[in-house]
Amino acid sequence: MRKLLLAVVGALMVSSTAGCFIPAYSADPTRRTAELLYTSENLRLVLDEWERIWFLDQPDHATPYRTHGGII
Repeated sequence: MRKLLLAVVGALMVSSTAGCFIPAYSADPTRRTAELLYTSENLRLVLDEWERIWFLDQPDHATPYRTHGGII
């Protein structure tokens, strides 16, 4: 019983230092690169989405210069 308990604890120690049990990204380098690009692009766009939701991307009317609000 003691050997079984030590084996289970040892396996848990080894598996916890080896990384994630289920990998988040593919093992194929080209597919993994695409997945990482998609993830980083989504994280980059979070700030733009936040500003759009809270109307922080609108031009400030107190600026000393004119801002064209339409499509040029």
